[in-house]
Amino acid sequence: MAKFRVGADIGGTFTDLVLLGQDGTLYTKKVPSTVGEYEVAIVDGLSSVFETAGLQADQIDEVLHGTTVASNAILEHKGAKTGLITTEGFRDVLEIRTLRMPRLYDLHWEKPPPLAERYLRLGVTERINSKGEVETPLDLDEVERVVRRLLDENVETIAVCLINSYTNGDHERAIKEVIERMAPDLLHCISADVLPEISEYQRTSTTVINAYVMPIVSQYLRQLSARLRGAAINAPLLLMQSNGGLISAEVSERKPANIIESGPAGGVVGAQALARKLDLPDIITFDMGGTTAKASLVEDGDFTRSLDYQVGGGIMIGSRLMSGAGYHLKIPAIDLAEVGAGGGSLVWIDAGGSMQIGPQSAGAMPGPVCYGMGGEDPTVTDANVILGYLNPDYLVGGELALQADKSRAVFQEQIAGPMRLDLAHAAYGAHQIVISNMIRAIRAISSERGRDPRDYALFAFGGNGPLFAAGMAKALDMKRIVVPPFPGLFSSFGLLYADVEHHYSRSMMQVLRDTTPQALNEIWGGLEAQAREQLSADGYRPEQIDIRRTANMHYKGQIFELTVPAPSGDFDAEKIAELEERFGQEHERTYGHRAGPEEPVMLVNAQLIGRAIPDHPPVPDRLKGMDARAATQKSSRQAYFGPETGWLEAQVLSRDDLATERTGPLIVEEYDATCLVPPGARATQDDFGNIIIELP
Repeated sequence: MAKFRVGADIGGTFTDLVLLGQDGTLYTKKVPSTVGEYEVAIVDGLSSVFETAGLQADQIDEVLHGTTVASNAILEHKGAKTGLITTEGFRDVLEIRTLRMPRLYDLHWEKPPPLAERYLRLGVTERINSKGEVETPLDLDEVERVVRRLLDENVETIAVCLINSYTNGDHERAIKEVIERMAPDLLHCISADVLPEISEYQRTSTTVINAYVMPIVSQYLRQLSARLRGAAINAPLLLMQSNGGLISAEVSERKPANIIESGPAGGVVGAQALARKLDLPDIITFDMGGTTAKASLVEDGDFTRSLDYQVGGGIMIGSRLMSGAGYHLKIPAIDLAEVGAGGGSLVWIDAGGSMQIGPQSAGAMPGPVCYGMGGEDPTVTDANVILGYLNPDYLVGGELALQADKSRAVFQEQIAGPMRLDLAHAAYGAHQIVISNMIRAIRAISSERGRDPRDYALFAFGGNGPLFAAGMAKALDMKRIVVPPFPGLFSSFGLLYADVEHHYSRSMMQVLRDTTPQALNEIWGGLEAQAREQLSADGYRPEQIDIRRTANMHYKGQIFELTVPAPSGDFDAEKIAELEERFGQEHERTYGHRAGPEEPVMLVNAQLIGRAIPDHPPVPDRLKGMDARAATQKSSRQAYFGPETGWLEAQVLSRDDLATERTGPLIVEEYDATCLVPPGARATQDDFGNIIIELP
């Protein structure tokens, strides 16, 4: 009996499921997300696939999951009541933050409120210096009094972050023991376990976020596990991390900060894997769903990771200049830029009479007006129905009926009429504004990092990504677009490419050339021992473990670090010089210059990735037995391509119709997405099943 791996990705509008068999057989399912009980959509969707395909629950070998539960808790301020224990005098670190301002000239901008309220942030008398030496011992009696105060306030979780604990975590561990003795069932975490790195505010913020979402994530994962068991699915449950690797549900409960950006990471991992097969080492990924659009950079065959990022502050753009709006996380993450633009984004007119898109979204319920589920405000999807880009009768292979007349009526009433525009012109304007908004995300991860987007292929997926990809590529003068199979389910499919990973780090803050090889070997050797111990506990054999070293570095006096690969094996003088040279090359690549050889280079953090090489077979080059639910009857329809071109007859095709090259205008309809090929562009299907679009 064939075994299947499941990829399950929760989005703001839909929950996507893919089941991949050992022989390459694939089943897919797209169901509305069940807000508040996200696990329901997963289990009900799987049950539907079992019934349709004749599969049994015991055929599921592994469940891989990307979720927005943690990020939603932060965005909606619905996390746990969190207490913070810190060194006396440092309770206001979360208020002080950093000097970063997301909008320099916005006098009305306000910092987001701390996730731990001030009366729940308490200090204890202690001090460890920057060398890890105890200057003021910890008073355990005082710790007990502080813990008691927090328990009397009915906190649901406690975060512990002491000054300089990254050099010596003994005091934090002592507090942890007190908490466990006084409140054995209370969830808690210490910064020495979450983030043993320098940077006081970032470390405190990350630890508090971890504590804030810990009860929410723990409850969700336990409910999901219980529902899976109730459906007789007893396979291991693995979670996608923000960094692109997988971890077990048990580890996720202890370190939920690692899965904040779990959902978007899956698509980037899948795009990276497919791009390698296509011999495309440099791509820009573009993922657009119903609520948001995200972009990321894959360079030299590997995705880029940010050193830190913010969540809950609007556009999420890694560690770039105009940041600081959200809650700071110093956790390795795939470098993503995100904007509030998706198929469900609302179209509205501001006080100045200008058309605006989002960031508010109609979500899964009620959804766009054309869904006929109670939506009353026009959305991007309604605009695309009016333009003829989307099937006017149904989506999702006929499972979701559309009411195009309602889209036209609401757009005329709320947008076209008030702006005195032709209906098609107004809808096209909405489409173009969306493109303009999303270009911000692409520029954030390319030109703002010294990369020219014209040197990259655009890898488009998500339910709406292929619909907007050509317009974006044209605006950026990019020439090639790749649309993978099942693009609307691709983030879920990308989960199948990911491997189990654990990331470790330790701060050093030393001039590299003054550091001894022995010290470097001790640091990275200790990190490697931790990685091997955890992966062994995960059930992997020594020969399945792959170790990769990286280093965070900057010139002395700089604030921002760059991450570079560190040499493997034992360090000596030659390898230290090699590491410094790698930093110089990356600095020149990113900023266009490098300092002279006399400028000291600081080794800020030693980092290590422990990756498990799985036993299961790799994802095949070409999948078979895919869901064949017809999305189109292969006809043609009128589509609007702007005032200069007007309405044109566009062929409506399936992906397989592109076995021979076709010239646009084309509309490629599939079960999970629609791909738009504009006039003059050429489209074909490659040997791996991808749609390749070449722009003139």
